[in-house]
Amino acid sequence: MTTTGSCLCGKVRFELERPIDDVTACHCVMCRRWAGGPFMAVHLSGGIVIEGEAHLAWYDSSPWAERGFCKVCGSNLFYRIKGDSPEYIISAGAIDDQAALNLKGQIFIDEKPGWYEFAGDVPSMTGAEVFAKYAPPSGEKP
Repeated sequence: MTTTGSCLCGKVRFELERPIDDVTACHCVMCRRWAGGPFMAVHLSGGIVIEGEAHLAWYDSSPWAERGFCKVCGSNLFYRIKGDSPEYIISAGAIDDQAALNLKGQIFIDEKPGWYEFAGDVPSMTGAEVFAKYAPPSGEKP
């Protein structure tokens, strides 16, 4: 079973090799500026096939990651960690069938503004906890 998705105009489409359901909310300043609020995303471990790459642009947002969006409609689609085998974090809003999605955690909770709060209790990590857990051995931020 695969998971599919697209940008708002449909010029960029993607297919993931497996079903996904775990959504994480990122509250970091960069994601909030990019997404207009917390970035609701699904971490992909596995393959992705992207159609319409001519319409996809990448913004080099940090030494370790870049953000992909549709050049036609502006939809935010991917946060991609650079490297020999890049990791994709997919915008949950770009996924076609969202029925199985569940909020499973939130990161950079220390950067979350006080004007919103999620219902329920999900695992939460500060920015320092995220970097401590996922930073490469060189100490460079993920």
